Amino acid sequence: MDSSRAPLLTPSPTTVVPALHRWNAVVWVLCGLVPPALAVADTPAGTKYPTFVLLSAMTCAYAAVAMFPGRELLRPTTYLSLLAVGVGAVSYTMGSGAALFIVSLPHFWIYASGPGAALALSGAAAALTAAGTIAGRDPGTQLLGGNVLFTLAGYAAGSTVGLLAHRLSEQGEARTQELSDELADAQQALDEAHRKQGAADERERMAREIHDTLAQGFASIIVLAEAARAGLPAEPARSAQQLASIEQTARENLAEARALVGATPPPGGGAQGPVAGTLRRTLDRFAEDTGITVEAELAEVDCDQQTRIALLRCTQESLANVRKHAAATTVVVVLEQGVGAIDLEVTDDGRGFDVSSARGFGLDGMRKRLAELGGELTVTSSPGDGTRVLAQLPGTRTEEERA
Repeated sequence: MDSSRAPLLTPSPTTVVPALHRWNAVVWVLCGLVPPALAVADTPAGTKYPTFVLLSAMTCAYAAVAMFPGRELLRPTTYLSLLAVGVGAVSYTMGSGAALFIVSLPHFWIYASGPGAALALSGAAAALTAAGTIAGRDPGTQLLGGNVLFTLAGYAAGSTVGLLAHRLSEQGEARTQELSDELADAQQALDEAHRKQGAADERERMAREIHDTLAQGFASIIVLAEAARAGLPAEPARSAQQLASIEQTARENLAEARALVGATPPPGGGAQGPVAGTLRRTLDRFAEDTGITVEAELAEVDCDQQTRIALLRCTQESLANVRKHAAATTVVVVLEQGVGAIDLEVTDDGRGFDVSSARGFGLDGMRKRLAELGGELTVTSSPGDGTRVLAQLPGTRTEEERA
């Protein structure tokens, strides 16, 4: 699931149902209540006023249920019972009530507790309407049988439509619940995938940090220890220098290990102060430990702390590869700031290698570290021709400029 997608603009049931209720109320008033009121306006008082009272009572009862939901001014079942009696009474006073009954049918399906109650209450209203029509008119009056027939036909048609609508509503609710369950399952699966991805990303980050710090330090300690042991009889001063480097590297590794265990990076990530100065100290240490000639052109560049750390780690990884694989005599390091970019180039005159077949965590880690900052890594080499590593990062503002 893509959380960035915009939600579909579909109306919810809570907005659709009240709208249907409002339209039903309008139709009921205009087509159900108004015509009988107009029809009895010019009739004798014995017909007019009782009809007005009944229509007003039904209106008030409907308002108590429809306009004040939740307050229980009038229970829906009570309202429907009063509606059935009211329609039957109007049929008696007017001598006809089929139209009012048919327009009132939706109320029984809207407010009844279920289809059974709707059928029963609307059936009672149909019976009362038919009885009121028969009792309120002279049996010989024209259209008497037609009104009763329309009432019964309206009840049959309304029951059929009501049951069909109820069934469709149940199917819709079941489908909605099914989709809701599927959505909940998908969300749970997505959360689990995010959790696993987060754990994998964290493991990869930790592996990269360990490789770039502890593993490189231990590799340096091993090389220095072997050199010190081999040179101890003949070059004790050189061996003492190498032992001092071993001690310093071990202390740095200890600090890195404590920082990793504590889940907090060491202050500055080893890249405190200007980048050029940090890289200069790293290159001097490398030249001292290996005896390889290092030529450096390090310009001062403006960048944030993350870029400083990336430049340092790329330099350390490149030098570690030179130490372990290149058999080089000279390393050239160039740091410069171009238009909107910072370039770090590390070149050696070693044995080189086939870049297309190279497999290693170090180069892959450098690429990912640079990619996280919007940069890229280019490695150029071939057997016997040395190696050129070019790290390019976008120019970034310093913390002071950001503030």
